[in-house]
Amino acid sequence: MDDRDRPLWSLDAGELCAAYANGLSPRRVIEATLVRIGEVNPKLNAIITLDEAGAIAAAEASERRWQAGRPLGKLDGVPVTVKDNILVAGLRATWGSRLYDGFVPDEDEPPVRRLREAGAVTLGKTNVPEFTVHGFTHNAVFGTTGNPWDPALTPGGSSGGAVAAVASGMGALAFGTDGGGSIRRPAAHTGLIGFKPSRDSVTRGRGFPAILHDFEVIGPIARCVDDIVAGMEVIAGAAWPRLFSESAAPHPRIAYAPSFGGAAVDPFIRDTVDRTVAAMRSLGIDVELIAPFDLAEPLGQIWPIISQTGVAWLLSRHRDWETKVAPAIAEMAAAGRTYGATDYLNALDTIAAMKRNLEALFERYDFLVTPSTAAMPWPAADSHPTVIAGQPVGPRGHAVFTPVANALGLPAISLPCVVDDGALPVGLQIIAGPNRDWPLLAFARAYAGRLFVHRWPPRLGCHRPAQCTKRRSISRNSRFNV
Repeated sequence: MDDRDRPLWSLDAGELCAAYANGLSPRRVIEATLVRIGEVNPKLNAIITLDEAGAIAAAEASERRWQAGRPLGKLDGVPVTVKDNILVAGLRATWGSRLYDGFVPDEDEPPVRRLREAGAVTLGKTNVPEFTVHGFTHNAVFGTTGNPWDPALTPGGSSGGAVAAVASGMGALAFGTDGGGSIRRPAAHTGLIGFKPSRDSVTRGRGFPAILHDFEVIGPIARCVDDIVAGMEVIAGAAWPRLFSESAAPHPRIAYAPSFGGAAVDPFIRDTVDRTVAAMRSLGIDVELIAPFDLAEPLGQIWPIISQTGVAWLLSRHRDWETKVAPAIAEMAAAGRTYGATDYLNALDTIAAMKRNLEALFERYDFLVTPSTAAMPWPAADSHPTVIAGQPVGPRGHAVFTPVANALGLPAISLPCVVDDGALPVGLQIIAGPNRDWPLLAFARAYAGRLFVHRWPPRLGCHRPAQCTKRRSISRNSRFNV
């Protein structure tokens, strides 16, 4: 397909910026995106609060700025969505729970405020599991979100609505949260790029209570690395310029861990990531296999202590929670109440020991490569797969690779591997050392299009645009389809 015949909703943020500079109307783009939402969102249930009037008004303001030659930045006029656990002034924020069903905040969280100040057009809020503590996306307020590659399958969680929106063309960028892999695993399940920045790089301000200690951070989800960088430039705080100035390793040394502690991994994922690592080596990248890899194994025992006590503490602040939360949440709270302060402090001490061990690893290697998730997408209404590669697994069996970056505050990214056109997506995770966000993004950008390729889901009438790593000028006379 000729690039000029592509639908407007398929353009990424960088392409939109170039097109706006050459006369394309932001309002026309937003109207086309709203039409797209009307077509595919009923099949996916990704966007659960749509702000059509606000989006049109923001697009009109953006159009005036572009016409005057005074755009606010790289995201001016770009359609984005925001996860339902991030506060947007005037839009309902439920956190996927009937406990907050009627809550409408009166102010933005700082990253959302920065998006407004940069001219981004917020389309609405995306679906989450209750309190964002599950690896699939379902709640009693809005129901279940499906995967654009197959709506009967899950897009993962907890940023399931966010990835379903971007993967299906309902916005160029989504902003989600990652407390244990909630951006990276869903990105892997939907063929996208999901970035978890370093701890404290994106300030939150007043929002929903923190129930995962300081593990959770806001990050961007996109179809190309350039858009991830543009998103981070907007939402990050004062620490980002310092991180951005970090130099990229000219000849990175990579450690490859195909499994953590012998955990089960789907054979297709294992084979795909193995082939991607082999392709890295063919390009001259130094990759060393580390097996077994046991440095992250303690997380399996301590993660429930953090999450369950966090849920128990949250519900203790609400007298009426018994009739408003799902049974699974009530069970988490009951389990959390069995832990004491000693258990919690022991968990934090274990994390401190892990941090020392991983710091030693990153003195030797620039990056740690793993699969993003251990399982392929499973039925959308199920909380987790119970069997992986023929082995019974628990609720976190699919999620073994991602929490280590959260517990230690490390930057990490999920990138879509090259697979056959008929195959479901597979993600490869790359973790970097402390505050090495920019070298990580620079590596991802350098090899996008060769090792990592975005594809559009075929089931929803998506089109395959050119790789946005090879940016081209879009002229005023280019024609696009709504």
